[in-house]
Order: sequence, then C-alpha cells, then structure tokens
Amino acid sequence: MAIDKLNPSAAANVYANTQKGVQGIKVAGGDDKQTFGDMMLSATKDSIATMKHGEKMQADAVLGKADLTDVVQAVTNAELTLQTVVALRDKMLGAYQEIMRMPI
Repeated sequence: MAIDKLNPSAAANVYANTQKGVQGIKVAGGDDKQTFGDMMLSATKDSIATMKHGEKMQADAVLGKADLTDVVQAVTNAELTLQTVVALRDKMLGAYQEIMRMPI
C-alpha cells in the first residue's frame, strides 16, 4: 500500500487504539495468558521489593542485626535492579520518541 493512499481515519483509529495502553498485548510463551501490562506490573513490583529489601538490610546492618555478607548482597541486588530499570526506561523513551518521529 502506498503511503499517499493511506486513509487518514484509519491512521487516527490506530493512534487512538495505542492510547488505550498495552493491556491487550499477550506475552508469548507459557500456558498462562499474561498481558504485557501484567508483566510490566509484576516486574515493577519485584523491582520495588528488591529496593526495599536492600534498604531494610542497610538499616539492619546499622543496628547490628544483619550479617555483612547479606547486606552487601542485598545492596548489590538493589543496585543492579536500579541499573536495569534505568536502562529499560531509557530504551522505552527512545522507542517512544522514534515512533513519534515517524510520519503518518
């Protein structure tokens, strides 16, 4: 289909559908039908839990309730989680900006 023959209302419908979010996109693999939105929500909750665990371990170390090895491991996990979240955010923003630059 040539670009000059695109239906403007069809393009507007596609744009409107993308505004509704990603709840309908199914993640491939596995028997359970998890949506992309569900996967992102789960990953976000896991990331927050990892960060909170690192903070708790630091507080326990200050109080003398935690082993130094456990504290280092928890802080390292929290640091890696933060780096992963920042990298994903950067990739998602880059993809969004690339899509916004595409001509309709």
